[in-house]
Amino acid sequence: MAKKEYTYNEICSEIKAKKFHPVYVLMGDEPYFIDRLTDLLIENVLKENERDFNQIILYGADTKATDILNAARRFSMMSDYQLVVVREAQLVNNLELLLNYVNNPLQSTILVINYKYKTLDRRKTFTAAIEKNGVLFDSKKIPDYKMPEFITSIMRQRGIETNGKAALMLADYLGNDLDLLNKELDKLLILLANEPKKVITPELIEKNVGISKDYNNFELQSSIANKDILKSNRIIAYFKKNPNNHPVTMTLSTLFNYFSNLLICYYSPDKSEKTLMTTLGFRFPIQVKDYITGLRSYPAMKVFSIIHEIRMADARTKGIEATSSLTDGDILKELMYKILH
Repeated sequence: MAKKEYTYNEICSEIKAKKFHPVYVLMGDEPYFIDRLTDLLIENVLKENERDFNQIILYGADTKATDILNAARRFSMMSDYQLVVVREAQLVNNLELLLNYVNNPLQSTILVINYKYKTLDRRKTFTAAIEKNGVLFDSKKIPDYKMPEFITSIMRQRGIETNGKAALMLADYLGNDLDLLNKELDKLLILLANEPKKVITPELIEKNVGISKDYNNFELQSSIANKDILKSNRIIAYFKKNPNNHPVTMTLSTLFNYFSNLLICYYSPDKSEKTLMTTLGFRFPIQVKDYITGLRSYPAMKVFSIIHEIRMADARTKGIEATSSLTDGDILKELMYKILH
C-alpha cells in the first residue's frame, strides 16, 4: 500500500475539520509551514479552558526522548485530547526511542514534533512508523519561480485577489523568505480591510511596501527582453542610486534565471505560450511573455554569451578579477551594454 504524502493544505483542512492524527512530525528546511501547522494545532485541538491541564510545550535543548514519552503517555483530564508539542526536536538525542510509542500511540494524545532545518531518514523503521500511524510532513523551500503562484494562492485563501504584476513584484523583492512575505501581506490585508474591491495592485505595493512599480527587477527583465536600451539604463541608474534596496546579487540572479530559462525555451519544439508555461513551470501568462519576446530579440548563441557575461559580472562583484575603480553599479552598467549590444 502506497504511503500517504500529505500536503500543507491537506493537513490544514484536516485540522480545521477537527480530524486529528495521534502523531505529527513536521520536518524540513522551511520553518514557516512547520510553525503555521503547529499554531493551527494549538488553536484547534483544545479549547482555551482545557489548555492548563492538557497542553505541554517542550523544547529540544532541554528535553530527552524519555521526557517526550512520559508526556505523551499521560491521559487527558476533562478533555478528549491532550496536546504535546516538541519544539526544536532536532536537538533531542535518540529520538528513535519513541519508536514503540509511535507504533502504538495513545489516541487521546496529539504529539507534535517540530524537526526544523533537517529531515529524518525515510528508510528507517522509525520514519516508516510515523508515516503509518501519523503524519510525516516535509516542509520544503518554495522555488523562486513558484513564489508568484504561492502569493496569489495564499491571498486568495484570505479573500484577496492579487494582480499578476503585483505578485511578481513581491516575489522579486522578497524572494522566498516566507516570514518576511507574511508580514508584508498581513500589512496589505489590513489596508484592504474596508475596501469593497480587495485587490493587491502594483500601486498599493509601491505606496506601502516601498517597491517601485517602474524600477524593479521585473521591469528590468521586461525592458531587456524588448531590447529597450533607454528604459534598461534608466532602471540600472536607479538601482545604482539605491543599492540597499536593489542589491546587485539579486539583479544578477534575476538576469541569470531569465537567460537560462530562455535557453530552455530554444530547446522546446513547441514555442507556444501554453507549452512554454508548462515547460518553465509558470502559472500566469504574464510570466512567460518576456520569454516569447526574448526568443525574437536574442539568438541562441547570443544567449550563451550573455550567460557567460553574467557569470563574469557576478565574479567581479565578489572580488574575482576585480577592477578597483568599478562599483557594483558600474559592473551592472557594463553588463547591460554587453547584453543589449
